[in-house]
Amino acid sequence: TGYRNKCEFLISVGADGEDKTIGFRLGKYKGGSCAVVGPEGTCHVSAEAKRVVSVFQKFIRTTAYSVYSPETYEGHWKQLTVRTTRTKQAMAIIFFNPQKLEEEEINSLKDTMKKYFTEGEGKESGVSSLYFVRDGQRKSPNLEDLPCELVAGESSIHEELLALKFRISPHSFFQVNTGAAEVLYSAVGEWAQLDQDSTVLDVCCGTGTIGISLAKRVKKVIGIEMCQEAVEDARVNAKLNGLTNIEFHCGKAEDTFPNILNALVSPSITAIVDPPRAGLHSKVILAIRRAEHLKRLVYVACNAKAAMANFIDLCRAPSNRVHGAPFRPVRAMAVDLFPQTMHVEMLLLFERVDYNSQQP
Repeated sequence: TGYRNKCEFLISVGADGEDKTIGFRLGKYKGGSCAVVGPEGTCHVSAEAKRVVSVFQKFIRTTAYSVYSPETYEGHWKQLTVRTTRTKQAMAIIFFNPQKLEEEEINSLKDTMKKYFTEGEGKESGVSSLYFVRDGQRKSPNLEDLPCELVAGESSIHEELLALKFRISPHSFFQVNTGAAEVLYSAVGEWAQLDQDSTVLDVCCGTGTIGISLAKRVKKVIGIEMCQEAVEDARVNAKLNGLTNIEFHCGKAEDTFPNILNALVSPSITAIVDPPRAGLHSKVILAIRRAEHLKRLVYVACNAKAAMANFIDLCRAPSNRVHGAPFRPVRAMAVDLFPQTMHVEMLLLFERVDYNSQQP
């Protein structure tokens, strides 16, 4: 219980009619309900996050600004994201629609917020990093595209995982269940069968967690990630842990991965991929198939159904479109990263079919 280290809460009218409530929506917005209920009774939200929500709710209720309505597009307060760590740090990111407010008024609000969390009642919330985000878009934006303004505290928080240290910035990806992530990454390391001659390609590496957890047992780690902020965190994380055999490249996997893979001459290459829900771009899969010196692939899938096309392309027979010997699935395991929900993280090991080896 209380396992989530990142929660996104909506700000709306409460189910009990109470204005300016922070919590989770009771039903789908399409169903006509914008009401939210607080997280107090939930089992997956940590006590630290619940405390931040409670204090933030008190704060916004002291302000003159109303909650944002997705029906009328009026109002201001939209969302609160809370990130917490085992090291007892907390980051709060508040999303606010400025509408037609003057810059002076917004700055005044940020000053009031800063004072509340550094000198007032919010001081006891445990928030060590406080951000303000202007979100004036009607359609749900890509949150990574919205700049975060640091209002108070440190610019990042730090987490410990497998006796390693990791810096986490507002937009950086980090598995939401730290304890279960340790189980997942330990299994990745075991399945990858690495040694001091191995080169690891960590695709969609986020803040570098998987690659960094493996770096001490291999020759080299190369991480690829499209979020610039996460790449910066990954580089800092490598330094934090005294690692010099690891490098990170910023770019879309489909644009970056083929060139990096083609330039590698190491006889022992293992790819570890941890893509977003939709899976890897087909260009990445085709590049993996072409690179016959890549013999082993560990695939971390948060939605195995969505990644099924990737699995099929890895294993299908060579054709005009797909070059190179196919892979075959060797092991599979589910890791319960999201207890109390229907979702699990899937781990699959693929090995290249060797047509030259003698089959019994």
